[in-house]
Amino acid sequence: MLERLTSPVGRAVDAVVHDDSPSLLTRGYDFGERIWRRVRPGARSAPMRLLGDEAVLVRGAEGVDLFYDESRIARSGAMPGIVQETLFGHGSVHSLDGAEHRHRKATFVEAAYEDAQVERLIPWLEREWQSERAEWLDGGTRSAYDAAVGALGRAIMGWAGLPGTPAAKTRWAARLAQIVDGFGAPYSPAYLAAVANRLWSDRHAMHLIEAVRAGSLRAEEGTALALWASHRDPDGALLPARLAGIELQNSIRPMIAAARFVAFAAKELHDRPEWRERIHAETQERGALVGGELATLFAQEVRRTGLFVPMLPGRATTDIEIGDVRVPAGGRVVLDILGTNTDEQSWAHAHRFAPERFTDVDDYEDVRTFIPQGGADVATGHRCPGEKLVISGLSGAIAVLSDPRLRILDAGLGVNRRRLPTKPSSGGRVRAAGATRGCPFH
Repeated sequence: MLERLTSPVGRAVDAVVHDDSPSLLTRGYDFGERIWRRVRPGARSAPMRLLGDEAVLVRGAEGVDLFYDESRIARSGAMPGIVQETLFGHGSVHSLDGAEHRHRKATFVEAAYEDAQVERLIPWLEREWQSERAEWLDGGTRSAYDAAVGALGRAIMGWAGLPGTPAAKTRWAARLAQIVDGFGAPYSPAYLAAVANRLWSDRHAMHLIEAVRAGSLRAEEGTALALWASHRDPDGALLPARLAGIELQNSIRPMIAAARFVAFAAKELHDRPEWRERIHAETQERGALVGGELATLFAQEVRRTGLFVPMLPGRATTDIEIGDVRVPAGGRVVLDILGTNTDEQSWAHAHRFAPERFTDVDDYEDVRTFIPQGGADVATGHRCPGEKLVISGLSGAIAVLSDPRLRILDAGLGVNRRRLPTKPSSGGRVRAAGATRGCPFH
Protein backbone atom coordinates (compact mmCIF):
# COMPACT_ATOMS: atom_id res chain seq x y z
CA MET A 1 0.00 0.00 0.00
CA LEU A 2 2.78 2.46 0.93
CA GLU A 3 4.58 1.73 -2.36
CA ARG A 4 1.40 2.48 -4.34
CA LEU A 5 0.84 5.82 -2.58
CA THR A 6 4.43 6.98 -2.94
CA SER A 7 4.88 6.01 -6.59
CA PRO A 8 4.03 8.55 -9.33
CA VAL A 9 1.16 6.38 -10.53
CA GLY A 10 -0.11 5.89 -7.00
CA ARG A 11 -0.03 9.61 -6.27
CA ALA A 12 -1.89 10.33 -9.52
CA VAL A 13 -4.60 7.78 -8.67
CA ASP A 14 -4.87 9.19 -5.15
CA ALA A 15 -5.20 12.75 -6.52
CA VAL A 16 -8.07 11.72 -8.81
CA VAL A 17 -9.86 9.78 -6.07
CA HIS A 18 -9.63 12.65 -3.60
CA ASP A 19 -10.22 15.54 -5.99
CA ASP A 20 -13.08 17.79 -4.89
CA SER A 21 -13.95 19.04 -8.38
CA PRO A 22 -16.77 16.53 -9.06
CA SER A 23 -18.43 17.62 -5.83
CA LEU A 24 -18.79 21.14 -7.22
CA LEU A 25 -20.96 19.75 -10.02
CA THR A 26 -23.02 17.49 -7.74
CA ARG A 27 -23.43 19.80 -4.74
CA GLY A 28 -23.48 23.22 -6.41
CA TYR A 29 -23.93 26.01 -3.88
CA ASP A 30 -23.53 23.56 -0.98
CA PHE A 31 -20.00 22.68 -2.13
CA GLY A 32 -18.36 25.17 0.22
CA GLU A 33 -20.34 23.97 3.22
CA ARG A 34 -19.04 20.45 2.63
CA ILE A 35 -15.43 21.68 2.53
CA TRP A 36 -15.82 23.74 5.72
CA ARG A 37 -16.89 20.64 7.63
CA ARG A 38 -13.26 19.49 7.42
CA VAL A 39 -12.03 22.20 9.76
CA ARG A 40 -12.97 23.74 13.09
CA PRO A 41 -16.05 26.01 13.16
CA GLY A 42 -15.21 29.56 12.15
CA ALA A 43 -11.95 28.65 10.39
CA ARG A 44 -10.88 31.04 7.65
CA SER A 45 -9.25 28.37 5.47
CA ALA A 46 -9.93 24.77 4.53
CA PRO A 47 -7.73 22.37 2.52
CA MET A 48 -8.99 20.74 -0.66
CA ARG A 49 -7.83 19.43 -4.01
CA LEU A 50 -9.17 21.04 -7.17
CA LEU A 51 -8.56 19.87 -10.74
CA GLY A 52 -5.59 17.85 -9.50
CA ASP A 53 -3.95 20.74 -7.62
CA GLU A 54 -3.47 21.36 -3.93
CA ALA A 55 -5.87 24.14 -3.00
CA VAL A 56 -7.31 26.12 -0.13
CA LEU A 57 -10.81 27.52 0.26
CA VAL A 58 -10.81 30.88 2.06
CA ARG A 59 -13.53 33.16 3.41
CA GLY A 60 -14.09 36.28 5.47
CA ALA A 61 -12.00 39.44 5.54
CA GLU A 62 -8.80 37.42 5.81
CA GLY A 63 -9.70 35.40 2.75
CA VAL A 64 -10.63 38.50 0.75
CA ASP A 65 -7.36 40.23 1.67
CA LEU A 66 -5.34 37.20 0.57
CA PHE A 67 -7.26 36.54 -2.63
CA TYR A 68 -6.88 40.08 -3.93
CA ASP A 69 -3.21 40.40 -2.99
CA GLU A 70 -1.54 40.56 -6.42
CA SER A 71 1.88 39.92 -4.90
CA ARG A 72 0.73 36.42 -3.96
CA ILE A 73 -2.28 35.54 -6.15
CA ALA A 74 -2.66 35.60 -9.95
CA ARG A 75 -5.77 35.21 -12.08
CA SER A 76 -4.05 34.11 -15.28
CA GLY A 77 -4.70 30.41 -15.85
CA ALA A 78 -6.76 30.05 -12.67
CA MET A 79 -10.23 29.90 -14.23
CA PRO A 80 -11.06 26.57 -15.91
CA GLY A 81 -11.03 27.03 -19.67
CA ILE A 82 -14.64 25.92 -20.14
CA VAL A 83 -15.71 28.81 -17.88
CA GLN A 84 -13.24 31.46 -19.03
CA GLU A 85 -13.81 30.95 -22.74
CA THR A 86 -17.60 30.68 -22.54
CA LEU A 87 -18.55 33.22 -19.89
CA PHE A 88 -15.86 35.90 -20.15
CA GLY A 89 -14.33 35.31 -23.57
CA HIS A 90 -10.82 34.54 -24.77
CA GLY A 91 -8.23 37.09 -23.64
CA SER A 92 -10.64 39.15 -21.55
CA VAL A 93 -9.67 41.36 -18.62
CA HIS A 94 -10.63 38.61 -16.18
CA SER A 95 -7.52 36.62 -17.17
CA LEU A 96 -5.04 39.51 -16.80
CA ASP A 97 -2.80 40.53 -13.92
CA GLY A 98 -0.60 43.46 -12.93
CA ALA A 99 -0.06 46.52 -15.10
CA GLU A 100 -1.78 44.97 -18.12
CA HIS A 101 -4.89 44.33 -16.05
CA ARG A 102 -4.94 47.85 -14.60
CA HIS A 103 -4.54 49.40 -18.06
CA ARG A 104 -7.47 47.43 -19.50
CA LYS A 105 -9.54 47.90 -16.35
CA ALA A 106 -9.22 51.70 -16.61
CA THR A 107 -11.48 51.67 -19.66
CA PHE A 108 -14.09 49.64 -17.78
CA VAL A 109 -13.96 52.18 -14.97
CA GLU A 110 -14.40 55.05 -17.43
CA ALA A 111 -17.24 53.28 -19.22
CA ALA A 112 -19.27 51.99 -16.27
CA TYR A 113 -18.10 53.11 -12.85
CA GLU A 114 -18.09 56.90 -12.97
CA ASP A 115 -21.14 58.52 -11.35
CA ALA A 116 -21.94 60.38 -14.56
CA GLN A 117 -22.27 57.05 -16.36
CA VAL A 118 -24.62 55.74 -13.69
CA GLU A 119 -26.77 58.89 -13.96
CA ARG A 120 -26.85 58.51 -17.72
CA LEU A 121 -28.30 55.01 -17.36
CA ILE A 122 -31.19 55.95 -15.06
CA PRO A 123 -33.56 57.34 -17.76
CA TRP A 124 -33.05 54.17 -19.79
CA LEU A 125 -33.94 52.03 -16.76
CA GLU A 126 -36.98 54.14 -15.89
CA ARG A 127 -38.34 53.83 -19.42
CA GLU A 128 -37.79 50.08 -19.73
CA TRP A 129 -39.17 49.16 -16.31
CA GLN A 130 -42.23 51.35 -16.89
CA SER A 131 -42.74 49.45 -20.13
CA GLU A 132 -42.50 46.06 -18.41
CA ARG A 133 -44.94 47.15 -15.70
CA ALA A 134 -47.41 48.34 -18.33
CA GLU A 135 -47.07 44.99 -20.12
CA TRP A 136 -47.92 43.09 -16.93
CA LEU A 137 -50.86 45.37 -16.16
CA ASP A 138 -52.13 44.75 -19.67
CA GLY A 139 -52.19 41.00 -19.06
CA GLY A 140 -48.56 40.06 -19.80
CA THR A 141 -47.31 36.74 -18.46
CA ARG A 142 -43.52 37.07 -18.51
CA SER A 143 -41.69 36.02 -15.38
CA ALA A 144 -39.73 38.59 -13.39
CA TYR A 145 -36.56 36.99 -14.75
CA ASP A 146 -37.61 37.15 -18.42
CA ALA A 147 -38.88 40.71 -18.02
CA ALA A 148 -35.58 41.69 -16.42
CA VAL A 149 -33.51 40.16 -19.23
CA GLY A 150 -35.42 42.34 -21.67
CA ALA A 151 -35.64 45.53 -19.61
CA LEU A 152 -32.07 45.47 -18.31
CA GLY A 153 -30.74 44.31 -21.68
CA ARG A 154 -32.42 47.06 -23.69
CA ALA A 155 -31.47 49.70 -21.14
CA ILE A 156 -27.79 48.74 -20.92
CA MET A 157 -27.46 48.36 -24.70
CA GLY A 158 -29.01 51.75 -25.33
CA TRP A 159 -26.76 53.25 -22.64
CA ALA A 160 -23.72 51.57 -24.25
CA GLY A 161 -24.52 53.19 -27.60
CA LEU A 162 -25.41 49.97 -29.42
CA PRO A 163 -27.65 50.22 -32.48
CA GLY A 164 -30.73 48.12 -33.16
CA THR A 165 -34.46 47.97 -32.60
CA PRO A 166 -35.85 47.13 -29.14
CA ALA A 167 -36.72 43.66 -30.42
CA ALA A 168 -33.18 43.08 -31.69
CA LYS A 169 -31.71 44.22 -28.38
CA THR A 170 -34.07 41.92 -26.50
CA ARG A 171 -32.94 38.98 -28.64
CA TRP A 172 -29.25 39.70 -28.04
CA ALA A 173 -29.91 40.15 -24.32
CA ALA A 174 -31.56 36.71 -24.30
CA ARG A 175 -28.44 35.22 -25.93
CA LEU A 176 -26.17 36.83 -23.32
CA ALA A 177 -28.47 35.65 -20.54
CA GLN A 178 -28.33 32.11 -21.90
CA ILE A 179 -24.52 32.21 -21.87
CA VAL A 180 -24.69 32.99 -18.16
CA ASP A 181 -27.29 30.27 -17.67
CA GLY A 182 -25.37 27.55 -19.48
CA PHE A 183 -21.68 28.09 -18.77
CA GLY A 184 -21.78 26.24 -15.44
CA ALA A 185 -23.38 23.06 -16.78
CA PRO A 186 -20.78 21.47 -19.11
CA TYR A 187 -22.66 18.17 -18.91
CA SER A 188 -25.84 19.58 -20.45
CA PRO A 189 -27.22 20.86 -23.77
CA ALA A 190 -27.40 24.30 -22.13
CA TYR A 191 -23.61 24.46 -22.25
CA LEU A 192 -23.55 23.73 -25.99
CA ALA A 193 -26.15 26.47 -26.48
CA ALA A 194 -23.94 28.83 -24.45
CA VAL A 195 -20.96 28.06 -26.69
CA ALA A 196 -23.05 28.74 -29.79
CA ASN A 197 -24.37 32.00 -28.37
CA ARG A 198 -20.85 33.03 -27.39
CA LEU A 199 -19.67 32.52 -30.97
CA TRP A 200 -22.60 34.52 -32.36
CA SER A 201 -22.18 37.32 -29.82
CA ASP A 202 -18.43 37.59 -30.38
CA ARG A 203 -18.94 37.88 -34.11
CA HIS A 204 -21.74 40.46 -33.76
CA ALA A 205 -19.79 42.61 -31.28
CA MET A 206 -16.67 42.42 -33.46
CA HIS A 207 -18.66 43.71 -36.46
CA LEU A 208 -19.90 46.66 -34.37
CA ILE A 209 -16.32 47.56 -33.40
CA GLU A 210 -15.19 47.26 -37.02
CA ALA A 211 -18.08 49.45 -38.19
CA VAL A 212 -17.18 52.20 -35.72
CA ARG A 213 -13.52 52.08 -36.73
CA ALA A 214 -14.47 52.18 -40.41
CA GLY A 215 -16.73 55.19 -39.86
CA SER A 216 -19.91 53.45 -41.03
CA LEU A 217 -21.39 53.43 -37.51
CA ARG A 218 -21.36 56.48 -35.26
CA ALA A 219 -20.54 55.86 -31.61
CA GLU A 220 -21.50 58.61 -29.19
CA GLU A 221 -18.53 59.89 -27.19
CA GLY A 222 -18.21 58.38 -23.74
CA THR A 223 -20.30 55.28 -24.48
CA ALA A 224 -18.92 51.79 -24.00
CA LEU A 225 -19.07 51.24 -27.77
CA ALA A 226 -16.92 54.32 -28.45
CA LEU A 227 -14.47 53.58 -25.65
CA TRP A 228 -13.80 49.99 -26.69
CA ALA A 229 -13.59 50.85 -30.38
CA SER A 230 -10.80 53.32 -29.53
CA HIS A 231 -9.10 51.41 -26.68
CA ARG A 232 -5.38 50.84 -27.16
CA ASP A 233 -3.09 48.40 -25.40
CA PRO A 234 -0.10 49.58 -23.32
CA ASP A 235 2.02 49.66 -26.51
CA GLY A 236 -0.43 52.02 -28.23
CA ALA A 237 -1.99 49.51 -30.62
CA LEU A 238 -5.73 49.17 -31.01
CA LEU A 239 -7.12 46.01 -29.46
CA PRO A 240 -8.00 43.41 -32.10
CA ALA A 241 -11.63 43.99 -33.06
CA ARG A 242 -12.69 40.60 -31.73
CA LEU A 243 -11.13 41.24 -28.32
CA ALA A 244 -12.55 44.77 -28.17
CA GLY A 245 -15.95 43.24 -28.90
CA ILE A 246 -15.48 40.75 -26.07
CA GLU A 247 -14.75 43.57 -23.63
CA LEU A 248 -17.76 45.48 -24.97
CA GLN A 249 -19.87 42.47 -24.00
CA ASN A 250 -18.17 42.34 -20.61
CA SER A 251 -19.34 45.93 -20.11
CA ILE A 252 -23.01 45.04 -20.62
CA ARG A 253 -23.34 41.38 -19.62
CA PRO A 254 -23.18 41.92 -15.79
CA MET A 255 -26.35 43.99 -16.00
CA ILE A 256 -28.13 41.26 -17.95
CA ALA A 257 -26.84 38.59 -15.56
CA ALA A 258 -28.46 40.61 -12.74
CA ALA A 259 -31.82 39.37 -14.03
CA ARG A 260 -31.13 36.42 -11.74
CA PHE A 261 -31.08 38.82 -8.80
CA VAL A 262 -34.46 40.14 -9.98
CA ALA A 263 -35.86 36.60 -9.77
CA PHE A 264 -34.56 36.29 -6.20
CA ALA A 265 -35.99 39.74 -5.42
CA ALA A 266 -39.41 38.52 -6.58
CA LYS A 267 -39.14 35.55 -4.23
CA GLU A 268 -38.13 37.70 -1.26
CA LEU A 269 -40.83 40.31 -1.95
CA HIS A 270 -43.43 37.55 -2.21
CA ASP A 271 -42.45 36.40 1.28
CA ARG A 272 -42.33 39.94 2.73
CA PRO A 273 -45.52 41.86 1.93
CA GLU A 274 -44.64 44.50 4.50
CA TRP A 275 -41.55 45.45 2.48
CA ARG A 276 -43.62 45.61 -0.69
CA GLU A 277 -45.94 48.09 0.99
CA ARG A 278 -43.08 50.26 2.27
CA ILE A 279 -41.26 50.27 -1.05
CA HIS A 280 -44.41 51.08 -2.98
CA ALA A 281 -45.18 54.01 -0.67
CA GLU A 282 -41.64 55.31 -1.19
CA THR A 283 -41.95 54.93 -4.96
CA GLN A 284 -45.21 56.84 -5.00
CA GLU A 285 -43.73 59.64 -2.93
CA ARG A 286 -40.63 59.90 -5.13
CA GLY A 287 -42.45 59.57 -8.43
CA ALA A 288 -39.59 57.47 -9.79
CA LEU A 289 -38.75 53.77 -9.95
CA VAL A 290 -34.94 53.79 -9.80
CA GLY A 291 -32.82 54.61 -6.77
CA GLY A 292 -35.32 54.65 -3.89
CA GLU A 293 -33.61 54.22 -0.51
CA LEU A 294 -35.75 51.28 0.64
CA ALA A 295 -35.61 49.58 -2.76
CA THR A 296 -31.83 49.97 -2.72
CA LEU A 297 -31.54 48.47 0.78
CA PHE A 298 -33.62 45.54 -0.43
CA ALA A 299 -31.46 45.23 -3.55
CA GLN A 300 -28.28 45.06 -1.49
CA GLU A 301 -29.66 42.31 0.72
CA VAL A 302 -30.76 40.36 -2.35
CA ARG A 303 -27.22 40.68 -3.68
CA ARG A 304 -25.79 39.50 -0.36
CA THR A 305 -28.00 36.44 0.05
CA GLY A 306 -28.99 35.52 -3.51
CA LEU A 307 -27.26 32.52 -5.04
CA PHE A 308 -25.11 34.09 -7.74
CA VAL A 309 -21.34 33.53 -8.09
CA PRO A 310 -20.44 30.88 -5.48
CA MET A 311 -16.64 31.22 -5.58
CA LEU A 312 -13.67 32.54 -7.56
CA PRO A 313 -10.31 30.81 -8.23
CA GLY A 314 -6.78 32.20 -8.18
CA ARG A 315 -3.27 30.78 -8.53
CA ALA A 316 -0.69 31.07 -5.76
CA THR A 317 2.46 32.71 -7.15
CA THR A 318 4.36 31.92 -3.95
CA ASP A 319 3.94 29.49 -1.08
CA ILE A 320 0.82 30.45 0.84
CA GLU A 321 -0.02 29.88 4.48
CA ILE A 322 -3.36 30.95 5.90
CA GLY A 323 -4.60 29.56 9.19
CA ASP A 324 -3.54 25.93 9.41
CA VAL A 325 -3.41 25.38 5.66
CA ARG A 326 -0.38 25.65 3.37
CA VAL A 327 -0.51 25.73 -0.41
CA PRO A 328 2.63 25.66 -2.57
CA ALA A 329 3.29 28.09 -5.40
CA GLY A 330 1.18 26.98 -8.36
CA GLY A 331 -1.63 25.71 -6.15
CA ARG A 332 -5.11 27.16 -6.18
CA VAL A 333 -6.61 29.67 -3.77
CA VAL A 334 -10.41 29.77 -3.99
CA LEU A 335 -12.45 32.58 -2.47
CA ASP A 336 -15.79 31.42 -1.07
CA ILE A 337 -18.05 34.26 -2.26
CA LEU A 338 -21.28 32.89 -0.80
CA GLY A 339 -19.55 31.81 2.41
CA THR A 340 -18.11 35.31 2.85
CA ASN A 341 -21.37 37.13 2.10
CA THR A 342 -23.08 34.98 4.74
CA ASP A 343 -20.17 34.57 7.18
CA GLU A 344 -21.38 34.42 10.77
CA GLN A 345 -18.21 36.19 11.99
CA SER A 346 -18.74 39.08 9.57
CA TRP A 347 -22.51 39.60 9.64
CA ALA A 348 -25.01 39.73 12.51
CA HIS A 349 -27.65 37.05 11.95
CA ALA A 350 -25.90 36.27 8.68
CA HIS A 351 -28.54 33.91 7.31
CA ARG A 352 -31.47 36.21 8.05
CA PHE A 353 -32.80 38.31 5.19
CA ALA A 354 -32.63 41.81 6.70
CA PRO A 355 -32.36 44.76 4.27
CA GLU A 356 -32.16 47.21 7.16
CA ARG A 357 -28.60 46.01 7.88
CA PHE A 358 -27.45 48.31 5.06
CA THR A 359 -29.20 51.42 6.44
CA ASP A 360 -26.07 53.07 7.86
CA VAL A 361 -23.67 51.81 5.19
CA ASP A 362 -22.44 54.93 3.41
CA ASP A 363 -20.20 53.06 0.98
CA TYR A 364 -20.85 49.36 0.40
CA GLU A 365 -17.39 48.97 -1.17
CA ASP A 366 -15.89 49.63 2.27
CA VAL A 367 -17.55 46.47 3.62
CA ARG A 368 -14.73 44.01 2.95
CA THR A 369 -16.93 40.95 3.28
CA PHE A 370 -19.67 42.18 0.93
CA ILE A 371 -18.47 40.75 -2.38
CA PRO A 372 -21.40 39.58 -4.55
CA GLN A 373 -19.59 40.85 -7.66
CA GLY A 374 -16.01 40.59 -6.48
CA GLY A 375 -14.01 42.47 -3.88
CA ALA A 376 -11.14 44.86 -3.25
CA ASP A 377 -10.63 48.07 -5.23
CA VAL A 378 -12.53 48.60 -8.48
CA ALA A 379 -9.73 50.41 -10.33
CA THR A 380 -6.79 48.22 -9.31
CA GLY A 381 -8.44 44.93 -8.35
CA HIS A 382 -10.98 42.58 -9.87
CA ARG A 383 -14.15 44.07 -8.40
CA CYS A 384 -16.85 44.49 -11.06
CA PRO A 385 -17.02 48.16 -12.15
CA GLY A 386 -20.67 47.70 -13.13
CA GLU A 387 -21.96 47.17 -9.58
CA LYS A 388 -23.52 50.64 -9.30
CA LEU A 389 -25.30 50.10 -12.60
CA VAL A 390 -26.65 46.76 -11.37
CA ILE A 391 -27.87 48.24 -8.09
CA SER A 392 -29.78 50.93 -10.01
CA GLY A 393 -31.36 48.37 -12.32
CA LEU A 394 -32.28 46.08 -9.44
CA SER A 395 -33.80 48.92 -7.40
CA GLY A 396 -36.06 49.75 -10.35
CA ALA A 397 -37.15 46.13 -10.65
CA ILE A 398 -37.94 45.96 -6.94
CA ALA A 399 -40.01 49.14 -7.15
CA VAL A 400 -42.07 47.68 -10.01
CA LEU A 401 -42.51 44.30 -8.30
CA SER A 402 -43.78 46.12 -5.19
CA ASP A 403 -46.65 47.68 -7.11
CA PRO A 404 -49.90 46.41 -5.47
CA ARG A 405 -51.52 46.18 -8.90
CA LEU A 406 -49.21 43.23 -9.53
CA ARG A 407 -48.99 39.91 -7.73
CA ILE A 408 -46.14 37.43 -7.51
CA LEU A 409 -47.44 33.88 -7.82
CA ASP A 410 -46.73 31.27 -5.16
CA ALA A 411 -45.78 28.45 -7.50
CA GLY A 412 -42.24 27.96 -8.76
CA LEU A 413 -40.30 29.92 -6.14
CA GLY A 414 -38.21 26.94 -5.07
CA VAL A 415 -34.47 27.04 -5.80
CA ASN A 416 -32.28 24.17 -6.98
CA ARG A 417 -29.05 24.69 -5.02
CA ARG A 418 -27.21 22.06 -7.04
CA ARG A 419 -27.49 23.96 -10.31
CA LEU A 420 -24.84 26.56 -11.19
CA PRO A 421 -25.99 29.24 -11.69
CA THR A 422 -29.47 29.01 -10.23
CA LYS A 423 -32.61 31.05 -9.60
CA PRO A 424 -36.19 30.40 -8.46
CA SER A 425 -37.41 27.74 -10.88
CA SER A 426 -40.24 29.84 -12.35
CA GLY A 427 -38.16 32.99 -12.53
CA GLY A 428 -40.87 34.61 -10.37
CA ARG A 429 -44.23 34.57 -12.14
CA VAL A 430 -45.94 37.97 -12.15
CA ARG A 431 -49.55 38.78 -13.08
CA ALA A 432 -51.86 41.76 -12.84
CA ALA A 433 -53.62 41.62 -9.47
CA GLY A 434 -57.08 41.58 -11.06
CA ALA A 435 -56.26 38.89 -13.62
CA THR A 436 -58.15 35.62 -13.54
CA ARG A 437 -56.11 33.18 -11.55
CA GLY A 438 -56.62 30.15 -13.77
CA CYS A 439 -53.91 27.50 -13.63
CA PRO A 440 -51.26 28.42 -11.01
CA PHE A 441 -48.50 27.10 -13.28
CA HIS A 442 -49.20 29.41 -16.26
